[in-house]
This record gives sequence, structure tokens and C-alpha cells, in this order.
Amino acid sequence: MAAAKASSLAYAEDFITPHPVIEQAQRRGEELGAAPLANAAGATLRLLAAAVGARHVVEVGTGAGSSGLWLLQGMPRDGILTTIDEDPEHQRAARQAYAEAGIPPQRTRVITGEAQQVLGRLTDGAYDLVLVDADKEGYPTYVEEAVRLLRVGGVLALDNMLWHDRVADPANRDEVTTLLRDLGKKLRDDDRLQPALLPVGDGLFVAVRRPD
Repeated sequence: MAAAKASSLAYAEDFITPHPVIEQAQRRGEELGAAPLANAAGATLRLLAAAVGARHVVEVGTGAGSSGLWLLQGMPRDGILTTIDEDPEHQRAARQAYAEAGIPPQRTRVITGEAQQVLGRLTDGAYDLVLVDADKEGYPTYVEEAVRLLRVGGVLALDNMLWHDRVADPANRDEVTTLLRDLGKKLRDDDRLQPALLPVGDGLFVAVRRPD
């Protein structure tokens, strides 16, 4: 049974084949040390962006642009992606990826800076989807900002919430694993959110912003 389940999960992970431009961005990200989203997680984000008609999206952690491309594929043609990263090299790679995909420059706001400061300048309740995929130590702060930014019915998404299969094992108590495990439980019980933890990629936590 366990082997069959593992086979099914592997099949699902590879069920969606990314566009070649996304594959190129993924390779570039690996070269830069910016681990890209798994294909199943990217496809899920694309689906969510399409489902909520996401015209205004914030991404914390640009990487080399592959996650942004997944999101942009799901967004309407007039949708705008605001993506934040501290590393200028990552931002240059992302701009290259967007250009290779034929994304008009006015559809992306590529901001180099410390995420907490940038998020603090964005407008409350103005965004349809926020993805957090950056330094794990900053997740609790980024999530609070993200919930503030989301409109009612907007989607919060956090990557790496199973953290290399460590979160599910209570014996794993290293700092990052404990932080992500505790954060997941806190968000699960947050009355502002309707949550789910999806076993795609390295664990994708998603939640819908509920009315206050």
C-alpha cells in the first residue's frame, strides 16, 4: 500500500509538464542556489490564480522567476505580479525569464529589497493572492503582512511547509522545522483563514481569507 501511494504521489508530481521557459528558469534558479517550486506546486498556484481571477498578486521570494511564471500563466492578461527579493542577481534572472516568456514589462513589478519593509508599504486588502517562498525565519512576519494584504476571498500560499518531510515527524526539532510546524498549526487555527495543507512539492499550505 505504501509503495502504491508513493507511486501515485510521484505520478501526480509529474502530471503537469511545465512550459520550456519555466524549465529554463528552474535550471537557472538551481544554478543560483534558489530552489524552484516543484512542478505540482507551480501547477497548483496557477490553478488557484485562475480560480480567483487573480489580477493583483504578491510574491515574497522571486528566485529566478519560475514561480512567477506559473502565477502569471493563471492570471488574467491584465494581471500584475509584484515580486520581492533581496538578491539583485535573482531579480535579473527573473526579468530575463519574464522577457523570454513574452510577458509585457508593465505586468511585473520587480522590487529588490527587504520583504518586511516592502510589504509594509503595500495596500491593505488590495491583493487576490500572496505567495510566500523566501527565508523560513521570516515566514511568521511575512504571513501576518500577507493576511493584511489579502482581500476577502483572496488566497494565501506558503511553500516548503512540509520541509523535506521533517515537519510530520515530531522527533525532528531543529529550528526551521519547529518554526514551520508551529506556524502551520497556528494558521490552521486562525479564524481569519480557511486552510489546507497540500502534499505537493515540499508541502504547499493554502488558505482563503475569510470575512472579519
